[in-house]
Amino acid sequence: MAFDPHSMSLSGLQHSVYVRFSVLALSSIFFLVDPFAALPTFLAVTAGADEARRRRIARKASLTALIFLSAFAVAGQYIFKMFGITLPAFEIAGGVILLLIGLDMLEAKRSATQEASGDTEDAAKKEDAGIVPLGIPMLAGPGAIASVMVLVGQAQTMWQMVAILASIFITAVICYFVLGNSDKVARALGDTGIRILVRIMGLLLVALAVQYFVNGMADLGVIAKPS
Repeated sequence: MAFDPHSMSLSGLQHSVYVRFSVLALSSIFFLVDPFAALPTFLAVTAGADEARRRRIARKASLTALIFLSAFAVAGQYIFKMFGITLPAFEIAGGVILLLIGLDMLEAKRSATQEASGDTEDAAKKEDAGIVPLGIPMLAGPGAIASVMVLVGQAQTMWQMVAILASIFITAVICYFVLGNSDKVARALGDTGIRILVRIMGLLLVALAVQYFVNGMADLGVIAKPS
């Protein structure tokens, strides 16, 4: 089915497969990268740094996440073929990973898949902390990679691939502005605001994880396909 932007009406946007896929791609990638949950770690890593260095580290972290996730998006189909991985298997595996991360976010804490014990202390001593561990795995962690791979497996048109890459780019830009202005964002939201925001994202992520799992089971024929 060819995409004709002139044939789309405002009332039909919510029923468009392109709009729904784009919203799914942006929400799932953004919730998993979650720059707001990374704020406390970023502030600890950049403690004592001037604004220029803070922005430089934020730029490195965001650019690292952009390149890393985009690489998996472009190579996703080849990875599936190389290792003989089917989409249903990756949907179920991705659902499990997303569920574990979402459950941790519901408790307003970073998942161990995104931030290991001691990472913050080690990062504070590194000049390239924006790349490791802030860029990988705190922003572009296993959950974000799994989500991108599942989306790539579901993409059937070039427009959907463009939506995935655009979602990664938009998420990286938001990460730069959030982390680059981390002190202002932290003051505006406060500890309580950040925790509430992370919990809301965690709830949505758990729902997304269950949906991935259901899709995988349906694609395997174990259960009926949801309407």
